[in-house]
Amino acid sequence: MELSSIKDAFDRVAKRQKLSSSRTQDVVDKVGQEIESVLMKMLSIDNATDSAGQKSLFIELSSKLKEIAPMEQLEGSQKELNIALSKYTKFLEKHFNPDISKAYRHVDFDVSMINEILATHCYRQGLFDLGDCFLHEAANEPSATAAIAPLKQSFLEMYKILGEMKGENLEPALKWATAQSKRLLQNGSNLELKLHQLQFVEMLKKGSRTEALNYARKYLAPFASIHRIEIQKLMACLLWAGHLDQSPYGSDDFISLSATYCDKITEELTQQFCSLLGQSYESPLTMAITAGFQGLPTLLKLASVTAVTKKHEWQSMKQLPVPVDLGREFQFHSIFVCPIIREQGSEENPPMLMPCGHVLSKQSIVKLSKNSSRPFKCPFCPLEANVAQCRQLHF
Repeated sequence: MELSSIKDAFDRVAKRQKLSSSRTQDVVDKVGQEIESVLMKMLSIDNATDSAGQKSLFIELSSKLKEIAPMEQLEGSQKELNIALSKYTKFLEKHFNPDISKAYRHVDFDVSMINEILATHCYRQGLFDLGDCFLHEAANEPSATAAIAPLKQSFLEMYKILGEMKGENLEPALKWATAQSKRLLQNGSNLELKLHQLQFVEMLKKGSRTEALNYARKYLAPFASIHRIEIQKLMACLLWAGHLDQSPYGSDDFISLSATYCDKITEELTQQFCSLLGQSYESPLTMAITAGFQGLPTLLKLASVTAVTKKHEWQSMKQLPVPVDLGREFQFHSIFVCPIIREQGSEENPPMLMPCGHVLSKQSIVKLSKNSSRPFKCPFCPLEANVAQCRQLHF
């Protein structure tokens, strides 16, 4: 179920609550006004002699309060709110399964490996004390703990570099990028050039034209043949040392050093650092939990169905009989699994693109076309195709 429907139901309840609150405040204000009016009138008469006048004022107040009927109005407004809240509660109970343990399967886990994953996640987030404490309390095997130590040191180095960058000290980042220059180029990253650009622009902002020129000759010149336009812009900025914001290039992100551009550099450094370590940019634990959250509704439904039909099938099945749709961020490998026969593509059974844009395996297309003898309808749309129109896809 989409979260938008839950938000719509919540908005309706919130609107009802605001309306109820507004009506309640109106009733209270009216009652207060009537009481204040009577009090003002009582102050204007002689309390000692005009007891009849006081009595008439109280009778008048009682009559007006009955006319306002505050209790009836408050009860009616509260009743409407209670009905809306009750419906919202039932809506949530209908669409949310509080017992997610039904989707659990009895799987033998390597506890030591799980501990490593959790500790590594802490290190990736910069929570080094927490990771050390967890490993100590988990009483993990010394050999397993020693295996994580190099990774911990690498992430310590990364966070040290990032911390220096936040303090506008690019030297550690430049030193690391220079040492990893060849590997960065193999990854298709020009991070080293971007860091030199930042350093060059910082010098110009401080008005150090000569220092910036010498820096450019030493560190930017090697990139001139490939990144000529960027270098030309930087050289032109030498004329605007000390007041770069007034230069024709002052609006360019890499010259104005906007917060967004600096954040992108920090993100790219983190990505490249993890890549050179052989680690993913996103924490594997975070990705696993997120994927499990997205697939949980399908797994819960499957578990409830198998519990009614075949009690032991859920625990014993090796492959899910239904697809679990996850977002593109969870597609890590260039592989193809046919949605019809649910088998991975191979050289003998490659993926084939149909004219409508859908992709099936070669075996599925042959079966649908009755051994290539006639046109067939796409299983996912109304369009028809024949085998000659299908083209093999190469990953």
